[in-house]
Amino acid sequence: MSFQVMISQLGSGMMTTIQIFLLTLIFSLPLGLLVAFGRMSKNVVIRTITKIYISIMRGTPLMLQLLVVYFGPYYIFGVNISSSYRAYAVVIAFAINYAAYFAEIYRGGIESMPVGQYEAAKVLGYGKTQTFVKIILPQVIKRILPSVTNEVITLVKDTSLAFSIAYAEMFSQAKALAASQKSMIPFVAAAIFYYVFNYVVAFIMEFFEKKMSYYH
Repeated sequence: MSFQVMISQLGSGMMTTIQIFLLTLIFSLPLGLLVAFGRMSKNVVIRTITKIYISIMRGTPLMLQLLVVYFGPYYIFGVNISSSYRAYAVVIAFAINYAAYFAEIYRGGIESMPVGQYEAAKVLGYGKTQTFVKIILPQVIKRILPSVTNEVITLVKDTSLAFSIAYAEMFSQAKALAASQKSMIPFVAAAIFYYVFNYVVAFIMEFFEKKMSYYH
C-alpha cells in the first residue's frame, strides 16, 4: 500500500473523528447548560437527579458508557441493533458524558458571579432572563473558557474511544492499517493528525478568549 493511499484512508477516518467532535459539542454544550440549571435548581428532586447523573457520567469510564449506550438496547430491551446505530450511539454517549463535565463548568462560572451583578440588573429593570442572557452569561463564558478549552482538547483525543464499538474513526483506521502493514507509520501519521487537530482547536479557543477579553 502506498503512502498516499494510507493518508487517504486516515483522512477518511479523520473526517469521521471531526464529525464526532463537532456533533458532541453541538449537543453537549447546550445540554450541559440545562443540566447546570438543574443542578442549581431549588427543586430538591431535580437537583438530586442531575447530581446523580453528573456523578455517574464523571465517575464511570467513557468507554463503558459507549458500550452501555450501544449494547444496552439489545441486552435490556431485546431490540436488534443495526450497524448504522453505531454512529448514533457514539454521539449519544459522548454528548451525555461531556454534558456532565460542561454542566459543572457552567455551574462554577455562574455561581462565581457576584450577587451585586444581579442586584444592579434588577435596579435597571432587567428580568431574570434578560439579566442572565445580557449580563451574566457573557461574563460566565469569559470565565469558563479556559476550562472549556481543556475539555474540548480532551474531546479530540477521546474520539479515539469510538473504536470500542467498532466505529471507523481515525484511530480505528490507523490500527487496521498498522496491523495489515506491520508498521508503526500509520500510528505516527495518526498522532500527527491528532496533534494538528488539537493545535487548531487550541488556536480557535485562544482566539475566542481574546475576543472576550473586554469582560473583566
